[in-house]
Amino acid sequence: MNPEMDLDLSGTGGCSDSEPFALRVLGDSMAPEFEHGMIIIIDPSAPATHGGYVVAQVDGEYLFRQLVIEDGSHYLVALKEDHRRLSIPGRQAIVGVVTQRAGTRRSQHKRYL
Repeated sequence: MNPEMDLDLSGTGGCSDSEPFALRVLGDSMAPEFEHGMIIIIDPSAPATHGGYVVAQVDGEYLFRQLVIEDGSHYLVALKEDHRRLSIPGRQAIVGVVTQRAGTRRSQHKRYL
C-alpha cells in the first residue's frame, strides 16, 4: 500500500457508501495545502472536477491527490513536484472528493466545496 494513504475502505462499520468520512493525511506529498496529520473529510457523492482534491483507487491502492483533467484524460497529481503524475481511467476510479480539512489550529480549517 501507498504509505501516504494506507487505508481499507471495505469495512466502514455500517456507514453507507455515499456517506462522508474522515481520514488523516500521512506524509507530505500534498503539502503545503495538506500537512502531515491534518484531517480531511471525503464525500463520495460530491462531484469530482478539474483541480479538486480526491481519493482514488489505483491498482488496488488508495491515493489522495489533486485531479487534473486535460483533453479528456484524467490524472492524479501530488502537490510536491517530486512525485510522478498518474493517469487514471476516468471518474470511476475516484472514491470521493475532499470537501474540508482540519488541522491543529482553527486557522488551518478550510472548506473546498
